[in-house]
Amino acid sequence: MEIVDNLPIPDEEISATMRDYLSEIYRLGQGGVWVSTTALAERLNVSGPAAVRMVRRLHQGGLLDHLPYRGVRLTPSGNKAALLGIRRHRLVERFLVDVLKFGWHEVHDEADELQKGITQVLEDRIDELMGHPATCPHGDPIPTREGVMPDLNDKPLTVVPPGAKGQISRVKTREPDKLHYLAEIGLVPGAAFELINRSPFNGPLRLKIGATGREQVIGMELAAALWVTSELPPRSRPDTPPAPSPRTR
Repeated sequence: MEIVDNLPIPDEEISATMRDYLSEIYRLGQGGVWVSTTALAERLNVSGPAAVRMVRRLHQGGLLDHLPYRGVRLTPSGNKAALLGIRRHRLVERFLVDVLKFGWHEVHDEADELQKGITQVLEDRIDELMGHPATCPHGDPIPTREGVMPDLNDKPLTVVPPGAKGQISRVKTREPDKLHYLAEIGLVPGAAFELINRSPFNGPLRLKIGATGREQVIGMELAAALWVTSELPPRSRPDTPPAPSPRTR
């Protein structure tokens, strides 16, 4: 691994473009995996040489570790800077949906552009105006002003057993068509659901949605974008050993 000798770049000197790179490395590298410059370039829709140049700059600035032939990952300073960028992005998304009445399928790219011109003072005002929201419109948690990501306790819908009930916690897709369709059928953060059954071999899932219990069938591709909090159905819960019978004398 290349050793970073430079002091980390001060937060106020991190440009919007640098923060975009750091935020994307955070998303791609969750779980501690190394992120290749190829994957990073594809995700940001930039050329390979442009990604290499920025990675070198971020590494020299103490925000990335770099391992040849494996990729990059964030240093602690880079991780904090990435989370502050994600915080600003998600706050702007919340503002666009709740105040300016954009659809949740429209706001990702708009927030990308708008956040580049937002100062810390304006970010704080937006946060205050919105009542310090905990999540973005898609249900993802908003990091704190100190760059700390709240703990999550949800899981993909695809691993939930039939009979489980719960709520949609977040939707992990940027594709506008998918987001628009999910909103149409009521599968949005906070919506109640019950998984009725799942067909074998990656077949579709049948759900009951909302208080009315309206049934809806969705494919595995769409289900993979849904994360949920849920309770196991009674038959799936660990058995509780019976209490010992009183001894007779």
